[in-house]
Amino acid sequence: MNIPVLENDRVKLSLLDLSNYSNLTEIAKEDKLIYYSPSDISTPEKLREYVKVAVKGYYENTIIPFLVFDKLNGEFAGSTRFGLIDYTNKVLHIGWTWIGKRFQGTGLNKNMKFLMLQYAFENMNFEKVEFRIDERNLKSRRAVEKIGGTLEGVLRKNTIMQDGFRRNTCCYGLLKNEWPDIKSTIFEGY
Repeated sequence: MNIPVLENDRVKLSLLDLSNYSNLTEIAKEDKLIYYSPSDISTPEKLREYVKVAVKGYYENTIIPFLVFDKLNGEFAGSTRFGLIDYTNKVLHIGWTWIGKRFQGTGLNKNMKFLMLQYAFENMNFEKVEFRIDERNLKSRRAVEKIGGTLEGVLRKNTIMQDGFRRNTCCYGLLKNEWPDIKSTIFEGY
């Protein structure tokens, strides 16, 4: 599989693996960083397990995990990935995204999403990108809506969280034929 490095003036996304994940150990300890995720990265051991799952998916051609480097601040900021990659139907998910609290609201995430959407539609030539978000995570839902994501439905009580709660998952999508308009309006100047 081709390993993309996605980069602009603000952010660099490179392959996350077991040789570099320790750059995220301190950020991963932040309280409730991935509260709306069924995953747990709160200790170095749990973070390593999280990365091992991503690496396994990478070798199975279903995941491309990224290490996020904030070029503006010269610091590692978090992680994101392409997941549930379906090469036959040309559909993938963007998600498993978490960045340290000091990087949130700075434009870093929008730069990340631009690079990932651009790569999915323009390089991989995929037809659809999906996002799955906990119904309660209004901040992430608004962010996906701001970049043009359309709410396609809600999967009811489909995911068990760390505390045993069964969450509803909102499914958003962007289509390849929507990308040029989204790119020229929402991401103008990227």
